[in-house]
Amino acid sequence: MNWDDALKIYDDIVEACNGFERKGKKMIYTSSNGYMFTLLNKAGEIGIRLPKEEAANFMETFNTGHYYSYGAKMKDYVLVPESLWENTPLMVEYFEQSFAFVNSLPSK
Repeated sequence: MNWDDALKIYDDIVEACNGFERKGKKMIYTSSNGYMFTLLNKAGEIGIRLPKEEAANFMETFNTGHYYSYGAKMKDYVLVPESLWENTPLMVEYFEQSFAFVNSLPSK
């Protein structure tokens, strides 16, 4: 999938969510409480920040791994397989779970 198609899907997911909006022009992300919680990297991959236990469960359930952006492993982020991108209700659930997680952290 090319980057523009990935951006459209990412934007559609964010638009279906409550309480936040997409930010960035070249580096695409969502943030709240001083923390980024979802990203679309330059390779057109979506990453979601989850609590450690939820991240491990997500990786096992969906047979995926850690998320990398610009060659760096992003702490607490999981790589979202493209096979899930079209499942908007599931993606909204995970994006909103990630939003709740960063809002539970101390403010930056």
